[in-house]
Formats: sequence, structure tokens, C-alpha cells
Amino acid sequence: MTVVEFFGCTFVAFGPPLAMFTFTIAHDPVRIIILIAAAFFWLLSLLLSSLLWFAVVPLRKDLVFGLIFSVLFQEVFRYIIYKVLRRAEGGLMKITDDHATLIDNKHILAYVSGLGFGIISGAFSLVNVIADAVGPGTMGLKSGTEMFFLTSSATSLSFILLHTFWSVIFFHACDNDNKVQVACVVGSHLLASCLTLLNRYQVYVASLLPLYGILALTAIYTFKVAGGSYASIKNCIYLK
Repeated sequence: MTVVEFFGCTFVAFGPPLAMFTFTIAHDPVRIIILIAAAFFWLLSLLLSSLLWFAVVPLRKDLVFGLIFSVLFQEVFRYIIYKVLRRAEGGLMKITDDHATLIDNKHILAYVSGLGFGIISGAFSLVNVIADAVGPGTMGLKSGTEMFFLTSSATSLSFILLHTFWSVIFFHACDNDNKVQVACVVGSHLLASCLTLLNRYQVYVASLLPLYGILALTAIYTFKVAGGSYASIKNCIYLK
């Protein structure tokens, strides 16, 4: 039963991202490289967050301190990967056969790098958790709740998708010098991350419902930023 729980939670968190990677990224080596590069930049933000946490001894036990600076470091490195990709566009045009799609549609670079951010973020937040799901015991006996693993997987999935959407909005904001959109990305990231602090009290509904509400609103706004409209949805339905 514990093995079934392990695979179930794994597919909840990484099933949709795996499908996104398979159908939109895996066919293009350049996109794979960009995804890995973005994941590396997220790891650098984690390294700096860890160094700051280690250096500020009095606040090590304060989760809010580490959380806020972790979010800020992630957004700083999101901006760095944005600048790197924009400067590398000329080189990318030379090494890919699909440069018309990859370069002309700037949202693709944002989407790929955002998914890289999200996948590595989800992996670091969940791997150690679901590794314990294999056994020999399971949650819910004497202490804890049996919903812990499933909730952790659902939370990780939401952040993987949010990072993807945030990057699309963030890149678009930087291209158009839209400080309001940048503030929305940073603010919603801080809010979503702070909601996870409620999980220590095992009030999972109080964190998951607002978190997925933020995800839905961010997805709609990302669709609009990427040029989508109600008319385009109707056209897609009619084409089918």
C-alpha cells in the first residue's frame, strides 16, 4: 500500500509537468537546454537562500524569514535568466532549426524557463517527503494525518504550474517595462508561499483552496498576456 501511495503522489505532482515536457519541449534539444539552464539558476537561488539562512543565526528558527528571502532570490534569478536568454537569442537562432517559433514567439522561452524553475522547485520540495511514503509505515497512525503526502503533492504541482505562469508574465513585463506585472508576480509568489505556512497546523484546506485560486487566476492572466482571447478559444473549439 505504501508503494502505491508513493507512485500515486508522484504522478499527482509530476504527471502534468511530465506531459508538458513530453509534448512541448522534448522534441527540441535547444528547449531542453534552456529548461536545464533555468533549473540551474533556481538552484543558485536556493544556494544563496541557504547561505543567508546559515549566516543569520538568530533567525534560523523563523520560517517566515527564510521563506521571504527565498522567494526574493528566486525572482532575482528569474530576472537573470530573462536577461541571459534575451542576450542569447542571436546564438539560439543559429543552432536551432525552429528559430522562427522559438525566437519570434518570446513566450516560448518564458514558458520553457518557467517550467524548468517549477520542476526543480517541485523536486526539491517533494522528493524527500514522498521518499518516506514507501514505508515501512504510513501517516495517520498515532500522529499526523493520512492526507499529508497527497497534500504535499498537490502543493508541489501548484507551484510547478505557478512558476511556469509567473515566468510568462514576468518576461512579458520585462519586455514591456511593466512594473505592475512584475509586482504582481513577486506579490503572488510571496502570498502563495506564505500560505504553505498554514500546513504546519494541518489546516490543509486553508492553504490549498487559496493556492489553487491563485493558480486559476494566474493561468487566466497568463493566457491573456500570451495573446489569448475568448475568440481564440471559440476558434479552437470550432476547428475541432
